Amino acid sequence: MNKSRILVIDDNPMATRMTRLTIERTGSYEVWELNDPAQALDTAREFKPDLILLDVCMPDIDGSKVAEIINNDSELGDTPIVFLTCIITPSEAGKSGRLVIGRHEYVAKPARPEKLIACIEENLARVRRYSSPAQIRVSV
Repeated sequence: MNKSRILVIDDNPMATRMTRLTIERTGSYEVWELNDPAQALDTAREFKPDLILLDVCMPDIDGSKVAEIINNDSELGDTPIVFLTCIITPSEAGKSGRLVIGRHEYVAKPARPEKLIACIEENLARVRRYSSPAQIRVSV
């Protein structure tokens, strides 16, 4: 069975490491870490992730700009991006630990492992649902 690929982008190496370990603990995912958001497009093209977890507040280039670059890329434009960030608080995120703003989900840091995994699984299931061949019925 092929593991789903997750790319974690955050300027904080401790944050990416902890996130990677949390996700890998499930045994269902291959996870790459990236601490230089300026390399996000090249790294994502190389790794071809099924989902990207992206911090918002980073020096030099913020997560929203990285998301814009990825969303506008012909190879990666359909890759779901979930913002893993401290710009929302756990209380703002509510019981689920996340909010949807625009076309992206925002998960509050620090994310509880079970809520982060649930978010990943739901996003990947949504992608699989929309990318599977449509059942077309033709009446004659």
